[in-house]
Amino acid sequence: MGRSLPSWLGGCLAIAICMSQPSLAADCPGNPDALGTSRTLVVDPMEHPRIGTMQYPETLPLRDHEVVLTFDDGPLPPHSNQVLQILASECVKATFFIIGRMAHQFPEGVRRVRDAGHSVGTHSENHPLNFNKMSPERIKQEIDDGIAHTAAALGDGSSLAPFFRVPGLRRGEVMEDYLVSKGLQSWSADFPADDWRHISADQVYNYAISRIEAKGRGILLLHDIQARTVAALPRILRTLKARGYRIVHVVPATPSRPKTPTQPWQWQMHPAAESVAISHWPRVPRFLFVSTATLPAPALNESDRLDSRLLEVPASLRQTRTSRGHAPLPLDTPWPQQVTLQATRTVTLPVPEQAIFALPERKLASNYGVNLLPRSVRPQPANGSGSGRNVGRESSAPLRIIPGSVPIAEPGLRPTSAAAR
Repeated sequence: MGRSLPSWLGGCLAIAICMSQPSLAADCPGNPDALGTSRTLVVDPMEHPRIGTMQYPETLPLRDHEVVLTFDDGPLPPHSNQVLQILASECVKATFFIIGRMAHQFPEGVRRVRDAGHSVGTHSENHPLNFNKMSPERIKQEIDDGIAHTAAALGDGSSLAPFFRVPGLRRGEVMEDYLVSKGLQSWSADFPADDWRHISADQVYNYAISRIEAKGRGILLLHDIQARTVAALPRILRTLKARGYRIVHVVPATPSRPKTPTQPWQWQMHPAAESVAISHWPRVPRFLFVSTATLPAPALNESDRLDSRLLEVPASLRQTRTSRGHAPLPLDTPWPQQVTLQATRTVTLPVPEQAIFALPERKLASNYGVNLLPRSVRPQPANGSGSGRNVGRESSAPLRIIPGSVPIAEPGLRPTSAAAR
């Protein structure tokens, strides 16, 4: 018989197992129809230091209809607390990017995010919107101070995820290189909901859903400090549930929590196709020739090919020439001689018969019940001015009937006996 585990150790293991398992909709207390969290994605920030197709080539390795929720700029009561309540009611896990001075002012709000099982990243100390134009020293200070105040609010820096999102998405090489040196992963997004703008909650909802539908998967950028976001969030989650989307929770890899196995192509929003569509040339039409008449065509003989004799260097020029400095000069090459092509044989091509291009005008006219009269016997207008409806037509050109049109009786046309009847 093996030894039984102490009760406190068994309880800790049970809590750890529960936190590592996704929050399925069926397990959501009081809401069996909740959206839930379908799975947990463990990533290594050093292998993929920059994610989010709004700025970077790579994004999270999500499957079709998988969404990662992210919230910036908090904590700020009461809106941040309301966002946490909405997520808890749907058993959804997200990632929060905390501002350092907000964490210093509302440390309890940061701990609530962590205690609810969400990932906690950082978002600089003061959220400057000119992040890409600041000096390297100030960039480093903004990053370090934001991490320090957020870790202090948590009371335990080990629960702080190595995730960072630059304020306003104002990225720069200095910032990105410094983040890599500190082992931090730079998060952009795949689609925003524009909830930082002065728009309505309905517009926030429409932007979020339409952009998610356009890409099919990715990282959604929201802000937990906005009242409009609080109003739109329940409807966003219900719509995602109704349309078959699933929520993924992202956490960093640790020595005791290995990364999720992935393939390189999964980190691309639109991976290259394995096969390329083959383009086909258009089919050449087959012409029908009704006559065997022929026309002569020129033929090429062997004289049009380059003859080695044309480029042959005369013996008088084969001697190496030297300049005054005794440096060898290139040989003179004569210009190729002009060659006159001689037609040695005749190639014939079929010629279409002229009858193909004839227009059976009189036959068409008779089919419509009218006869063409010679111009000499056509009636003239009563006033004797002009030629009636024949204006603009050549005097020698016959009248033409367009198939499908209705013939009109006009000067120069008279009904046939069949039409008169």
